[in-house]
Amino acid sequence: MQIMNLGILAHVDAGKTTTVEQMLYLSGKLRSLGSVDKGSTQTDFLSIERQRGISVTSAAVDLEMEGVKIGIIDTPGHMDFTGEVERALSVLDGAVLVVSAAEGIQSQTKRFWKALRQMKLPTIIFLNKIDRVGCDPNAVLKALQKEFSPGIIPINQYQNAGTADVAVENCTLSEDSILELCENDSDLAERYLEHGVLSAAEAEAALIHQTRECLVFPLAYGAAGLGIGVADLMEAIRLYLPANPILSDGEPAGIVYKIEHDKTRGKVAHIRLYEGALRNRDVLNVYRRGAEPFQEKITQIRKVSGSRHEDVGLFCGNEIAAVCGMAGAKVGDMVGRMMERQNIRLSEPLYSVRLYGPEGKERELIQAISELSDEDPLMDYAWNPDVRELVIRIMGKIQLEILEYLLLERYGLGVTFSSPSVIYRETPASPGIGLEAYTMPKPCWAVVKLLVEPLARGGGYYYETAISDNILQQRYRNHIEIAIPEALKQGRLGWEVTDLKVTLIDGESHKFHTHPLDFFLATPIAVMKALDNAGSVLLEPLVKLQLQADEGLAGRIIGDILEMRGTFDTPVIAKGLVEMEAIVPVAASMDYHTQFSSLSSGNGIITSDFYGYKDCPLEIGATARRRGVDPLDRDKWILHKRGAL
Repeated sequence: MQIMNLGILAHVDAGKTTTVEQMLYLSGKLRSLGSVDKGSTQTDFLSIERQRGISVTSAAVDLEMEGVKIGIIDTPGHMDFTGEVERALSVLDGAVLVVSAAEGIQSQTKRFWKALRQMKLPTIIFLNKIDRVGCDPNAVLKALQKEFSPGIIPINQYQNAGTADVAVENCTLSEDSILELCENDSDLAERYLEHGVLSAAEAEAALIHQTRECLVFPLAYGAAGLGIGVADLMEAIRLYLPANPILSDGEPAGIVYKIEHDKTRGKVAHIRLYEGALRNRDVLNVYRRGAEPFQEKITQIRKVSGSRHEDVGLFCGNEIAAVCGMAGAKVGDMVGRMMERQNIRLSEPLYSVRLYGPEGKERELIQAISELSDEDPLMDYAWNPDVRELVIRIMGKIQLEILEYLLLERYGLGVTFSSPSVIYRETPASPGIGLEAYTMPKPCWAVVKLLVEPLARGGGYYYETAISDNILQQRYRNHIEIAIPEALKQGRLGWEVTDLKVTLIDGESHKFHTHPLDFFLATPIAVMKALDNAGSVLLEPLVKLQLQADEGLAGRIIGDILEMRGTFDTPVIAKGLVEMEAIVPVAASMDYHTQFSSLSSGNGIITSDFYGYKDCPLEIGATARRRGVDPLDRDKWILHKRGAL
């Protein structure tokens, strides 16, 4: 048997979960259909998902079609939970992007399409809701071909769109679709020019090959709520997307893409295995970038389908399973051996909030937030014991509602939150050198000399070592490399430092006096000295707004954008509507969605996407209070790291 790991992605309310439910029903996996509205679907099994009618976590189910086992990962569509999609994308063989024929291309649709292309994942589009009154499936197809790819090829055709009598039927590929296939294959084009036609077998073979090479993208029309077109979609998945053999030979190699917590078994790591096999009681090597490898012992292997799981004791290459016993595992860890895997970022937490729990329950609250941040690494948290303050990073207000619910339901902790604050960043203003010679009080010896240099906006973080083994042993250089990113989480202005290159330009250890942890103590001091010498530039986050409203509101909207310190492209006015794009600071536009809705009497359309960071004067932005001991308070830092405070 072959296996395919398939992701289902869509903007919220495009009909993704209903599509999965129909696929399970048609495959014989379900005896009766569930409903999103009634809270009875297989993949929205958390009570909060059933109450809200949205997916907040990825869920795995499986079905079989003609000898192919298809493991489906149903992902959230709301932007607050985009991190779940990020993690799922790293373990997929192919994807279905569900697009609503009623709403057309939406903000998350664009984000997911871009991610699928970056990951080079073969993709089928399901153009759903063609039964909705007023929809224009052909116009949406043309928009998809224009904005996404001319290689989007319909594989069925519809009748009576926008009515209860809507139907779909198989069709041969159009001449435009044939020409698109020929555009990507010179031999195929030559045969087509010679004979003026391609046989059905030739066209089908080309479509299969080019879909798997991400040159073209089949599109199926349908209305999942009525069960229409889903069979065509399933046949397209079977034909056009790649499946793999189940592999049990070789050294195990896999990746942790999701973490959950079980009341009885503790931490559960969801792993996609690429090679080899894992069994209960196996001892696994676990690798994490920038950290020393460690080992974990498997206590149970589960195959998960929705809310149900089965203890299977074994899983093999190209399968996905949930593994218990991985107490130290985190999302992104490689298991068995190191692998090169591509990761993408779809989202960036732009807000932070202070979290207030029940009196006397600080320890329980911190433990709960620690577990939840394992499950969602984007929701980073920090506890400042000096001021008894717990701060978390979030994507948006819906995420806070879900977090409040989970803390109460799972941990019995009622919480409240402060108003959201914008997360700024900082970057070096110029090159700077930091030298730390930690040689007293003995026994200790660690000398670290670092150069920090600013990079262009969006440059991220880059590390390099300019010294060799004969200057400083490899294990100590590894300690320095591990310690730097942690030190950069708080710069001189209190924010995470980005867009910089850090180079290790000198170092020294002592044969007798150096303790293994000395470089973890000395490196943050060197980092802070370098940043202090370089000076800091504050960076504020920006979002891109896409707006559509009555043309009479154009002047007011432009005034709003300018007032928010934003910039905008030339407005486009057509058919009584104005459309425009603007780049605005997050801090100035936090409430603008509400204001815009009021301005347009609820008839306007506004979407926003993270755009990047730009320099920001200190008087406009904000500094952050340092959490914990400042490494530049050297004596206190040494006492802190040596456990003497």
